[in-house]
This record gives sequence, structure tokens and C-alpha cells, in this order.
Amino acid sequence: GGAGQGVDVGCPRVSPAVEVEEAVAEALRGGGGEGIRLYVAACTERMAPLCVGLRGGEPGREADMDFYAESVRDLWYADRPLVDAPDRVRLLERFPELQPTEEGITDVADTYAFFAALCLRYALLVHGSGSADAAVSCGHAALTAMGMLDQNVAGASFLAEEHRLQSLSLSGDVSGLWDASVTAGRERFRAVVGHLSR
Repeated sequence: GGAGQGVDVGCPRVSPAVEVEEAVAEALRGGGGEGIRLYVAACTERMAPLCVGLRGGEPGREADMDFYAESVRDLWYADRPLVDAPDRVRLLERFPELQPTEEGITDVADTYAFFAALCLRYALLVHGSGSADAAVSCGHAALTAMGMLDQNVAGASFLAEEHRLQSLSLSGDVSGLWDASVTAGRERFRAVVGHLSR
């Protein structure tokens, strides 16, 4: 599947610890559709503030951010795939965040917004195809962003937290998953904004 075309924007490499944990990848590949959809919904929820929050005030982006927030909300109806997932992927791929650039992404806000958009793209691909590989890519995008955030914020453990929540979302006990994901998303957003204002 040509899912990866045109999205390599020269991201900095981060430590190998950002790979999706073997156990998580195995659970995704062996799990049913609903488990995979729940996993990507939670990953994307945690990343959402990094797109909606960082881009929300920009002129001309209101419709984009409404679309993003709406899609994240709809992902949580994990009992069934989104019927319009392919259309949503096409819409999302028009976002400036996912347009390839010659020089790659260097701006901090742009970098995190890119990973948040990428997360949603893979989550929607999961809904369209049921692909476990797309789910692993979704988790990997979240981990990569958190690995970078850890490097930028002294004493942070966002990467470890993302690993923990990814495992939780596949554990079967998902009662507090939405709350935990919303909270984690807010913390990430605060950390990035704090990093930007330095």
C-alpha cells in the first residue's frame, strides 16, 4: 500500500525507544477491528491539542480545526469504522501540515502540529482499511513526537507516559482511557507552549 508517499518531511531522528512496543504491535496485528480503532482514537486524542491548540488561532484555519476536532471525536465510536474515512483522509492531506517541504520542518510548533495531523491521518486510514500497520504508524507518530518533547523539556517523561497509555488502550480495561488521553493531551500542549515561550 502506498500509504507513506509524500509524507516524509525530513523529521529529525529520535532515539530507538520511540518504536511501538513489540507487545503493542503484536496486539494490534492480532486484535480485532474495534481494539485497533480504540487504540488509534486514544493516540489521536492525546495528540489533538498539538494541532487544534497550536493552530486554532490562525486566520483561515477555523474549518480545518473544526474538521480535525470532529474527526477525533468520531474516532471514539470505535465499534464501527467511519464510512467516510477515505474522504476525510483526502481532506486532511490538504492540510498545510502534511504538505512536503524542501527544507523539512524546523519550527517547533510546525513539528508538533505535523505529528498531530499525521496521527489523525493514520487513524483515519485504520478506519478505512482496518490495517494494523497503519495503527502501528499512528502510535509511532505519537511516540516520535513525545520523544522529541522529552528532549526539549527538562525532566519530562512524555514518552514513557505515551508507552503506558498505548499499552492501556489495548489492555481491555479502557474505562479511564478517554479521560487519561484528554489529560495527557493537555499536559503535552502546555509543555509545548512553555517550550515555545522560552
